Amino acid sequence: QVQLVESGGGLVQDGGSLRLSCAASGRGISVRSMNWYRQTPGKQRELVAAIYSRDSPFYDDSPTYDDSVKGRFTVSGDFAKNTVDLQMNNLKSEDTAVYYCNVAAKIFGGYEMNYWGKGTQVTVSS
Repeated sequence: QVQLVESGGGLVQDGGSLRLSCAASGRGISVRSMNWYRQTPGKQRELVAAIYSRDSPFYDDSPTYDDSVKGRFTVSGDFAKNTVDLQMNNLKSEDTAVYYCNVAAKIFGGYEMNYWGKGTQVTVSS
């Protein structure tokens, strides 16, 4: 069973910074993408940032970012360790949300599946 552990959420003032971390583990895991999503009550969960391994059909040399966070957030990962971080700078009140780590992975060469962390709250206040 794949397990995802998230950390780094919390309360920060407008203009501050936070760093979210996620580690995926499991027997036979082969991760093909590592992503961060966020969701606020009553709104659809949205993709914040994503990176892809070289064997992913979505592989790109550059990470994917939502327009609202470009220039402020940076996603980085280590596919050898199955970890992904999201550095969030110049945080704004509209960034307040529950942030979810997501990985797409195969287990022992099986079908690719999506796995989710339980979410971590990020609150930005003035």
